[in-house]
Amino acid sequence: MDALIGTQAPRQRLTDPAATVAALERAVPGLALLRRTVPAGIDWATVEECLTTELPSDYKLLADSYPPLAFGDFLCVGFPDPGQEQAWSEDPEELEILAEWCADAEMCVPLYPFPAPGGLLPWATSNQGDYFLWNTTGTGPDEWTVTVASRNGGWWHYNGGAVQFLADLIGGALELWELPSVQPQVQAF
Repeated sequence: MDALIGTQAPRQRLTDPAATVAALERAVPGLALLRRTVPAGIDWATVEECLTTELPSDYKLLADSYPPLAFGDFLCVGFPDPGQEQAWSEDPEELEILAEWCADAEMCVPLYPFPAPGGLLPWATSNQGDYFLWNTTGTGPDEWTVTVASRNGGWWHYNGGAVQFLADLIGGALELWELPSVQPQVQAF
């Protein structure tokens, strides 16, 4: 039987990258202590050339402002290391796993991994094997939304950007469909 995917939406979608990072800092009080004193210096042009797409501004601001992060000892958000942008962008492992998951999912509307039009592109994972993905539909990356693919087969959408999703998830504004509660603790990894 084909499954329907549920959707959650923010009260108001934040479009300013600085506002989304500020919302995440409010949801995770210790986050600001990890803020870099100078931007990371990630070569986004190389990353985006290798991926063949631009990435959302909120994610790039978070990556430039912070080291890779683990929230609540559960959700891990990685970023390219300066000088390793091409290797980070060309790592096919997550897309291969995602392709298998999409093929195995019995959805009313089929889902496909990036680079398929509107395909799903990973931006975070959990320590339990869940994936947090951009749905690359829209006129540009700042309009992309989030799709959650739980290792136990639950899929759902969030009609907001990645950083706002983190703030809403950790701040308790979302129902936890197929996910555990994520505590407002953070560490760099």
